[in-house]
Amino acid sequence: MTRDTNLTRRRFTALTATAALSTALAGCSGSDGDAANAAEADGGDATTAESTAEQTTESGETTGADSGSGGGSAPQFDGWFDGVDNYDGVADETGRSTATVTVGSKANGGAFGFGPAAVRVDSGTTVVWEWSGKGGSHNVAAEDGSFESELAGSSGHTFEHTFEEAGTYRYACTPHETLGMKGAVVVE
Repeated sequence: MTRDTNLTRRRFTALTATAALSTALAGCSGSDGDAANAAEADGGDATTAESTAEQTTESGETTGADSGSGGGSAPQFDGWFDGVDNYDGVADETGRSTATVTVGSKANGGAFGFGPAAVRVDSGTTVVWEWSGKGGSHNVAAEDGSFESELAGSSGHTFEHTFEEAGTYRYACTPHETLGMKGAVVVE
């Protein structure tokens, strides 16, 4: 009987250790609570860590308080970047009069991306899209129809648009939108 009890204790200890390890690894998997998990592990306040950390959705969209700029609200892309493999947050281009985005950057199984996929700029900033010459002919077309370039495929071709009003402007390459060739400009 003693032997069975020891075996049960060993089994209980092993199962407990396995559960603890699984929980610890889950905190390292890129979940929304990474900052909170790190704060709790360091003995800090999880609430504070969550309120100051950048939060992202499963599709990688920024939703938290710190979105990489001087206090603006976080962009809401509403699933726009689902299936876009080169979206990795919003590049902060505030404080500049122009921002450049590459058209035909490596993404989505070829040269079917905008690089960076999303930029944050100040009101009055001109965004210049510059073609890489890769991936065939591309264009830049605002989802709301507020701007659109012609189709072009040659390296060095440019299109520009000055953003005067605050908001989030989503755009795509019309022929390659289904491949995930999408972008956004967040204007503060």
